[in-house]
Parts: sequence; C-alpha cells; structure tokens
Amino acid sequence: MIKINGENKDIDNVLLTDYLAENGYRPERIAVECNEMMVPKAEYENFVLHSGDVVEIVSFVGGG
Repeated sequence: MIKINGENKDIDNVLLTDYLAENGYRPERIAVECNEMMVPKAEYENFVLHSGDVVEIVSFVGGG
C-alpha cells in the first residue's frame, strides 16, 4: 500500500514514470515528493515506489 496525495493505493514496486503516465500526469508540470524528500525529475524513470511510501504530487498551475 502506498499513500499518494493522502489516498491509499494498492500498488507496490511500480516505476514512478509508469504511475504518472497511467494517471495522466505530465512530468514537466509537476513536482514529486516521496517520504518528505524531493524526487529529482532526472530520477523519475528509475525511481521505484514501494509499499509504505508516502508520496505527494504537486501540479503547477499558471495564471495571472
């Protein structure tokens, strides 16, 4: 079980890029924190989400 943006997800050992793609996130428009540590965009392709992780995905919104 992984907690993503406050919701429990029944997933384990999934690549961050796969999760983002499956859920419609655009990597260039988000920031990801896992267990209170920022995940650098360069590591998204190799970063594996494991059971017990707490993830926050923040989308950037433009405006004026």
